[in-house]
Amino acid sequence: MSKMMTSEAIKNEPAPAGFFQRLLCWEGFLLAVTLAVFVVNALASPYFLNIWNLSDATFNFTEKAIIVLPMAMLIIAREIDLSVASTIALSSTVMGFCAAAGVDTPLLVCVGLGVGLLCGLFNGILVTRFNLSSIVITIGTMSLYRGITYILLGDQALNSYPDSFAWLGQGYVFGALSFEFALFIVLAAVFAFVLHRTNFGRRTYAIGNNPTGAWYSGINVKRHNLILFALVGLMSGLASVLLTSRLGSTRPTIAMGWELAVVTMA
Repeated sequence: MSKMMTSEAIKNEPAPAGFFQRLLCWEGFLLAVTLAVFVVNALASPYFLNIWNLSDATFNFTEKAIIVLPMAMLIIAREIDLSVASTIALSSTVMGFCAAAGVDTPLLVCVGLGVGLLCGLFNGILVTRFNLSSIVITIGTMSLYRGITYILLGDQALNSYPDSFAWLGQGYVFGALSFEFALFIVLAAVFAFVLHRTNFGRRTYAIGNNPTGAWYSGINVKRHNLILFALVGLMSGLASVLLTSRLGSTRPTIAMGWELAVVTMA
C-alpha cells in the first residue's frame, strides 16, 4: 500500500521546468527582449558595443534602479511609495541651499541622505500609525514635497556645488566603470541577500502573502513596513545626491515624472 502511495505521489509531482518554459516566464521574456535590443543596436551602429558608450548608457537608469531596490521590497509587502521623485527634488533643494552656504561634499551627502530618510519616515508613520492607504498618502506627499520645492526655489536654479561633489555623479572608479554603477551593483547584491537570505526578507514575503497571518505569527507588521518606507526614502536621498552631482544643479523640476518609471521598473 505504501509503495502504491509513493508511486502515486511521484506521478503527481510537477515536472521540472524545461528550457522553453523558463524562457516563457517574465524574467526570460525580459532577458530575450534585452538581448534583442543589444543585437539590433549592435547591427545598426558599430559604436553601440563600445565600452564607453555602454558605460554612458548606465547613467540613464542607475539613480532610478537604486530606488527600485527597496521599492520592490515595499511592493512585495503590499505597499507603495509614489513620492520618490518629489523626495529627490526636496533633498536636492536642501542640498543646494546648504552648498550655497558653503557646506562641503561629505556633509552635503549626509544632508541629502537625511532629508530622504525623513521623507520616507514621514510617509511610513502616516501609513502605519494611522492605518491609511499608502497610495493615497504618498500621492499627497508627492504634491507636498514638490510643492515645498517650488516654494523654496521658485523658478531659480542652485548650482553652487563644490568641485569635489561632481565626482559622485560623474566619476569613474575603474576604467569605464562609473562610481554610480559600481555603487548600484554593490547595493543590488546587498538587497538581494537581505531579501532572499535573511529573516527580514522572509518577513517581507510573509507580510505580502498575508499581513493578518503574519501579525498573528508574531511579526510586527507596522514596524517592518515603517522600515521599508524609511529605506525607500533613504535610497531616494542617495539617488538625489547622485543625480544632483551628475547634473551639477538643482531645479524644482528635477526628477519630474520618475514615479511611474521607478514603479514600472520594480
